[in-house]
Parts: sequence; C-alpha cells; structure tokens
Amino acid sequence: MELAYAPQDEAFRAEIRAWLKENLPQGWFDPNFEMSSEERKKFNDEWPEKLFKGGWICATWPKEYGGKGLTTMQGVVLSEEFANARAPMRADFFGDTLVGPTILQWGTEEQKKEFLPKILSGQMRWCQGFSEPNSGSDLASLKTSAILDGDEWVINGQKVWTTQGHHANYCFLLTRTDPDAPKHKGISYLLVPMDQPGVEVRGIVQPDGTAEFCEVFFTNARCPKDNVVGGVNNGWQVANSTLAFERGTSATTGYRRFEEEYNIIVAAAKRNGAINDPVIRQRLMKFYAKIHILRFHGLRSLSATLNNSRDLSVAAIGAFNKMYWSEMHKEAMELALDIYGPAAMLVDCGGDGSWPGTAREKRRPGYPVSAMMSAFFFSRSETIWGGTSQIQRNIVGERVLGLPKEPK
Repeated sequence: MELAYAPQDEAFRAEIRAWLKENLPQGWFDPNFEMSSEERKKFNDEWPEKLFKGGWICATWPKEYGGKGLTTMQGVVLSEEFANARAPMRADFFGDTLVGPTILQWGTEEQKKEFLPKILSGQMRWCQGFSEPNSGSDLASLKTSAILDGDEWVINGQKVWTTQGHHANYCFLLTRTDPDAPKHKGISYLLVPMDQPGVEVRGIVQPDGTAEFCEVFFTNARCPKDNVVGGVNNGWQVANSTLAFERGTSATTGYRRFEEEYNIIVAAAKRNGAINDPVIRQRLMKFYAKIHILRFHGLRSLSATLNNSRDLSVAAIGAFNKMYWSEMHKEAMELALDIYGPAAMLVDCGGDGSWPGTAREKRRPGYPVSAMMSAFFFSRSETIWGGTSQIQRNIVGERVLGLPKEPK
C-alpha cells in the first residue's frame, strides 16, 4: 500500500486551495466562524453555481462530457482539499455520484449529451427509485411495471424510501418490463421525469419532524422509449453498477466525519465525567481503532485502483466498506447516547458541536431533537439503505471468499 503525490498533484492541490480561499465566505477558515440562517441559505443557493464555474462538479469525468478529465490522484487531492476546508463538494449526490457515472458507463451518446450537462450545471436533481414496500433487500422481486406504448413507456407501481423525491426533477427507476422472464432478467433501468401527471410524492415524516424520505406512486406515468439505460431487460446489471457507486467511499476522506464525531463524543465524556468509566473508555478506543481501520482500508482500495489490481471487484470493495462503516457508526451513536445520558433528550444537550453529515432539511412540526440525537436516529437507517448489512455479507462471501450462494 503506497500513497505518493507527484509534483503535479501538489501543484494541483495549491490551485484548489487558492480557489477555495477566494470563493468561500470571508472568515470561513476561522475556527469560530458561524453563519446566520439567512447567510447559510444564501451560501447554499450560490455555492453550486460557483462549483460549476470552477469546474469542480464531477471533475473526474471526461472533458468531452463537461468534466476536467482529472487523474485518479487528482481526484483524491480534490476530495482531500474540500474535506480539509469543510466545503461542500457536490451539487446533487444522486446525480453527481450515482446516475451520472451510470450514464457514463452504460448510456448512449444521446443520453450522455442530454443528461450529463444538466447534472453538471445543477439544472437537474435526481432521486433513486429502487426499493418497494415488498421488495427491499430482495430488490429483484420488484413489481413496478413499464409497458411500451408507441414511443413511450407507461409506468405503474410504488417506490418507497425515495430520498429527496419531493425535490427531484428526474428519477432513475427500476421497473419490470418482462413479467414472464426470471426475476433478475426482466428488469429495465429508466430515466423518468417526476414533474408530470401520474407521479405522486408523499413525504414520510420521521419522529424528529424531517421528511427527506418519500414514497412515490406511479399511475400511468410516462417516459420516452429511448430513456432506457443499458438496454431493455438489462436493468439488473446496470443497477448493480449504481449500487457499487453508492456503496463506495472516498478513499482518503471517508473516515473523517467519524473522526470528527469521535472528538465531539470524547469532549462530551470529559465534560460530564463519563470518561472515568473504564467500559466507556474501552468503547471509545474501539471506535477510534475502527475509524483508522476504515482509513487504512480506503488507502488499500486506492492502492489497488492505482495498480490496476483485480483481486477484488468494485462491488465487493464497496460492499465491505458500506457494511463496515455503517455498523461501526451505529455502535458509535449508541455509545454517544450512553455518554450523554438523559441530557441527550434536551434540544440543546450542551456543546454537541456540528455533527458531520447530519445537515437536514427544515423540520416539519415534530419531536425536536439535538444534532446528536438526529445523528443517532439516522445511524439506525445506515445499515439498511444502499443494501442491508446482510446483503453486503452475501456479496463479500460469494464474490470474495467464494462461498456457496445463500440457500433459497
């Protein structure tokens, strides 16, 4: 496992740092920097356009599709510098990270020209239409159907846990296009406009009042015939590519938000004396050790990529990463709850800091919670979305260890 930065990579790092210093709000790098809600909204509204003008959105994409054509190491440097500055790097996670790379891999030239520029510019926001009420871990048993009617697909069915569905312009949707084929063979991957008759989005309100998850109902909704990605009835293979992108993690930065949470939890334990409990100290050290195992695995994955190693498939590496960090984080948030104790029920439980990765949409009326408790709630879902831990174990067992398939 070797990680070395060439002189041109370090020159690129200096370029990114200079751009961030020039474009982030004045005072951003001050440890005590804060923004009012109005300033935060203004920043959130303006930042995607700045990213687009700077060419930082999907900068590793080929130049012919609007990216900068960055090398793997330049992409790593870019992620590191944005992480160091705590600057948002994406305009739309589902577009930038999931469907965009999927279209790059599987899409026609017409699809690339139609959708990729709009993803890059932030004109188009996406949601993922995979899970259904009776098809969660067994995704291939999905029932949502698409029937060809002339030059359009007519779609009927229901999806659930559709994150940001109420904000999306398009959905990348798995549908059954051949009901007579074996369940993995009769699925197609469609790009479906959300703003049309026949698409109803309902937010699923959580205990803390957030509603980023949605259920979506399709009743004779339509999309163009040519919006199939990867060919008719080949959606299962295409979807596995998307899931590999989703389950992956940034090689040298993925561990950092957990490290920040660790520091916040330790500070809380020192304030209220929980640090003096030997069991609490042992659990803290277990969390710390796992964070660094995650860091080393990221470096190992990056090294394999740089050396074109084919020892592990992309899907298997992503499955291991996703399983490992999600289970680690669930345990860590249970530890945080034990450290905070009854004070965790207070909206301001005292110095809990800005929890990484817990920025939420404006809450609807609901049970008000602290940032720490919000992170605890969300950690419960992390071992489920993007493929449950049980599914990840099957992928690692079958594709890496060569174990026989799970009995049906």
